[in-house]
Amino acid sequence: MQLRVALPKGRLLASTATLLEKAGWALEDYREKARLDRLKSKTLNVLQAKMFQEKDIPIQVAIGNYDLGICGLDWITEQTVKFPSSAVVILKFLGYGEGALYAATRPESIEGDELVTQGDSVRLAGEYPNLAESLAQKLRLRRFSIYPLWGSADAYPPENAEIVMLSCRNEAEIASLGLRSLGKIVDFRACLIVNKESLRIKDMSALLSSINSQLAQAATGAPETYFDIKRITQRVVRKSLPDDCQVRLALPDGHQQAHVRRILDAVGVKIEDYPSVTGNRRPHSSLDGFFIKVIRPQDMPLQVANGNFDLAITGRDWLTNHLYQFPQSPVRELLDLKYGKVRIVAVVANEVPVSTSSELQQLRQSQQASCRIATEYVNIADNYARLNHLGAYRIVPTWGATEAFLPEDADVLIENTETGSTIARHNLKIIETLFESTACVIGGMREADSKLKVERMASFVSLLRKAMETMT
Repeated sequence: MQLRVALPKGRLLASTATLLEKAGWALEDYREKARLDRLKSKTLNVLQAKMFQEKDIPIQVAIGNYDLGICGLDWITEQTVKFPSSAVVILKFLGYGEGALYAATRPESIEGDELVTQGDSVRLAGEYPNLAESLAQKLRLRRFSIYPLWGSADAYPPENAEIVMLSCRNEAEIASLGLRSLGKIVDFRACLIVNKESLRIKDMSALLSSINSQLAQAATGAPETYFDIKRITQRVVRKSLPDDCQVRLALPDGHQQAHVRRILDAVGVKIEDYPSVTGNRRPHSSLDGFFIKVIRPQDMPLQVANGNFDLAITGRDWLTNHLYQFPQSPVRELLDLKYGKVRIVAVVANEVPVSTSSELQQLRQSQQASCRIATEYVNIADNYARLNHLGAYRIVPTWGATEAFLPEDADVLIENTETGSTIARHNLKIIETLFESTACVIGGMREADSKLKVERMASFVSLLRKAMETMT
């Protein structure tokens, strides 16, 4: 009998590795930047372990792909608040990974003890959309909008959201981001979770005893879960309106920043503190009439579609993923920036006897089984499955490290690759290239946009087009 365990990358990895080492699991290569996600134990033959992004672990345990998992209570609560009958059971709270999930806003949005919105609708943003919706319902907000994000939630108030959900150690950390806490949603720490059915039918006593022997009893109590949020007044506040002629431009964070800076430098656009060593997300520039904010490229198409930004620099992959879900979206590609070239590909394990998508279709039809497709590109994957007539299929959303899902936890990946070397290293193969993606400028103009604003947007795109001509 095998026991499958999902272990976290990121914030909990070092402490989890220490705990399991003391527990005698003797896992090989459980560390940051490990070349492979599958882990072998030198001492426990029944153990099959794999590394995941932390937010993927609750769903993997819930659907029964894994018997046990370790992750933060914040991600478990995010899942169970929407799926209260989820097959996840918390076995133990571990003595590390302490923090809390807060609702926060900009200090100037507070009047007395109340958050006052600029309109009759409250916008909530963050990586925890289910908890954001639950909060809005508990506050009995008459009108609200939820913006799911891939990250950088602290950048959104006050221009693009009134409330954001942030995972922090304490309120001082929130203040360091230029925000003010509205209250705490849930205290959390790392915990050991189990699939309910696995707990019933499998003998886990050896693994559980090894972990229990390393836990201090005082550190294993359950954190509190609560919605201790200040009251929100929903009324229109008469404030000076923003400049209708101002162009709101979203620039990418992460590895794309150096490329964007190089293009802007080529046409003499001065931009201060980008990339920022201090984490500043509102850089100033020499562009007249522009307000700039730095956010995640994955979030840009939806943000432009909702009118929070006028222009953005993202990848064609994320624009395509957005348009497959919202084909009538006003967002369009305005300029190909020709850097960051990757292929969006369909991938299977080497041992699967197919080399094309049509062969995959025939195989799935002969097997008469549901096809599991793991991907960050949920809508592209859905379109791929339907176009290729894969029959019954299920999309497994992931937040990175998708190669780890094959072959045990998915049948197909929809993934991006530059050279294909990472895919090959994980004993996988590409069976189709769906399309090529590069960085691009996207925008969405509306009837309400002033003539000056439209001219400024067109001028900026022309500047970048000039840069592309001089750099090629």
